[in-house]
Amino acid sequence: MKPIRQAQGKHFYSHIIELESLFVHIEDLEISDGEKNHLRLLADSTIHHTIIDAILSELNTEDKKNFLHILSCEDHNDIWRFLNTKVDSIEEKIKKVAQDLKKELHEDIKTAKK
Repeated sequence: MKPIRQAQGKHFYSHIIELESLFVHIEDLEISDGEKNHLRLLADSTIHHTIIDAILSELNTEDKKNFLHILSCEDHNDIWRFLNTKVDSIEEKIKKVAQDLKKELHEDIKTAKK
């Protein structure tokens, strides 16, 4: 069995969001390695975009611009400093949106196995 890795580089929220369980279930699918890799990339990208969308929905227009600028610099400490000053309970909100989406993706994988 191939080692399971996060599909993309480390995201600023990687320390609070676990994707291994999704990747393990993808690995169990009876599809080609290329298709498995594509699904891992797709799951990672979907979760990433869902988290970014959830964050942006919590910010005003000016803060959205600032957040996107800080995000583009890829300094995780600066990102968290900014978010913690602008959004109450941001880690919990990120965990919740990721958990909900992961549950949905797990169901999709389960359905695909049938």
